[in-house]
Amino acid sequence: MTIAIGSDHAGFDYKDRLIHHLQDKGYQIRDFGAHSSDSVDYPDFAHPVASSVNDREYPMGILICGSGNGVAMTANKYSSVRAAICWNEDLAMLARQHNNANILCIPARFVSYVLTEKIVSSFLSEQFEGGRHQRRVDKICS
Repeated sequence: MTIAIGSDHAGFDYKDRLIHHLQDKGYQIRDFGAHSSDSVDYPDFAHPVASSVNDREYPMGILICGSGNGVAMTANKYSSVRAAICWNEDLAMLARQHNNANILCIPARFVSYVLTEKIVSSFLSEQFEGGRHQRRVDKICS
């Protein structure tokens, strides 16, 4: 599976480390930037990740910024994107199982890098349960 990934300056270090971690796990990565820790505007990186997931170019995305809020707000402007801010493994699991989230948003200033790897692992390993949850997901864009 190829995963789209992006960050702003606050998430750059986590993104860079996470790319290597995921590649070691066998994932292919499309890195949309940022490419340094110099100050940037998060929408410049959230839009291309969200657009690529929305257009089904990539099945999943990961966005990382300081709080997770800015990238999530930007990504959720796309009709087929369900971006979830997750700061622990349980939230990541439920975002996939119940909400069919396809973009994980990490608040880098509020979680350790070690926890970030666990959150990402939980998010990527879970499947959408469908059933009653599908009915609810269908109502998101109506």
